[in-house]
Amino acid sequence: MSRDIFGMALIDFQKGNYSEDIITFSSLDEKDILPLPYLFRDYDAMPLIEQKALDLCRGTVLDVGCGSGSHSLYLQNKGVEVTGLDESEGAVCTSKLRGVKNVIHSNIYDYSGMKFDTILLLMNGVGIAGRLNGLPRLLNHLEGLLNPGGQILLDSSDIIYMFQVDDDGGYRIPNHGKYYGEIEFTMEYKGLKSAPFNWLYLDYNSLKQIAEQQNLSCELICEGIHYDYLAMLRTQP
Repeated sequence: MSRDIFGMALIDFQKGNYSEDIITFSSLDEKDILPLPYLFRDYDAMPLIEQKALDLCRGTVLDVGCGSGSHSLYLQNKGVEVTGLDESEGAVCTSKLRGVKNVIHSNIYDYSGMKFDTILLLMNGVGIAGRLNGLPRLLNHLEGLLNPGGQILLDSSDIIYMFQVDDDGGYRIPNHGKYYGEIEFTMEYKGLKSAPFNWLYLDYNSLKQIAEQQNLSCELICEGIHYDYLAMLRTQP
């Protein structure tokens, strides 16, 4: 069984045992810090893209990858009927400790409960597809969790900017036979490392093309300041 590094860190922070942040290592040969306080931010401290997504929520909401429950809490406090879902047991525990009423411990593909009017996948939540060829399966499953006329709100980032530019203006992307936004990560916290996992960073045009192949409309709602964007997917009439 792989360690729930993410969940351990969230519980520590929630219980006042914050002493260090999560370190992430990626297949792009990058080491980064994931500050725990950022995962507990309120609405005013969220990026504009996340605020916009929360403002667009309607009806019943499923918050996929709810983490510490920040998005779910905001919606719940506004009177929205929201359900958080996360495969991290520690994240589910943290969300409950913070006051989220409805939280489910499950992998998204194992969940087939009630249907919703809005499904949220924030903080690059669509990354759970893992690889580009896994996106149709994810979108098909999510569509099955929507009520008629339902919507999926997701954000992601086009990481093309991370690659070098040639003299002709093209990007120098290594030819590994895979989509450039498919990244492998490992997390480390208090000397413990997670198992490697795949995460997908998705450019908008690829999202739109695959969504429409799944008979979902796709609309670009807004763009952030660093190659990130918010999209709305809807079921076709």
